[in-house]
Amino acid sequence: MPLQNRVTPFGEIIADPARGTFFGNRGGRIHNPATKTLTKRRWASRQWIICVLEFKNRQRQVMGNSYTELFFLDEVTALAAGHRPCFECRRAAAKAFFAANHAFNAMYPESMYADRPMRAPEMDMILHIERTSTDEKIPLVPSECPDGTVFELDGAAWAVRDGQLLHWTPAGYDRAIPVKGIGSHRVLTPMTTMCILQHGYEPTWHESADTI
Repeated sequence: MPLQNRVTPFGEIIADPARGTFFGNRGGRIHNPATKTLTKRRWASRQWIICVLEFKNRQRQVMGNSYTELFFLDEVTALAAGHRPCFECRRAAAKAFFAANHAFNAMYPESMYADRPMRAPEMDMILHIERTSTDEKIPLVPSECPDGTVFELDGAAWAVRDGQLLHWTPAGYDRAIPVKGIGSHRVLTPMTTMCILQHGYEPTWHESADTI
């Protein structure tokens, strides 16, 4: 039986047999090592990161005595759930992510981050506020949002890519519809991350996105 360690674009953690292409964590352990089941907590700290599956030949026991390993279909999924690239195993991606954020902030002289890049703890604080806020998000039009932005349509997750919306499933994207003519819907991707996508960050997609 699969462990409950797969993350959806909604930020939920589910059990599913499909294999993810990225893994990460939410700042520590949120499972019981004896039973390999999640506790009531859904994060241990504000540091929600996205990692590669293999790094320096390290071997881990999933849901062992260390932090809780979480798996994502792809980076687009992880970003929608509120995670960001890891500075250790994905340093180039993390630097590009923060550089795109700085490009956005530099457009606004009144921003406290206009003259310097945001630090990781600062980014983690902002993303945590956005992903845990109970305020109703303003619906946006998918055609006006950058590729990699994920929306909720009729209870399902759809990702913007090349003028289409791709339907998300735990195993991959299984169908696409034209983005043109679709009205405003709730955005799952945090606003800060969406601005980063708008300013040049290119997330990694699951291979199924190229075949539909």
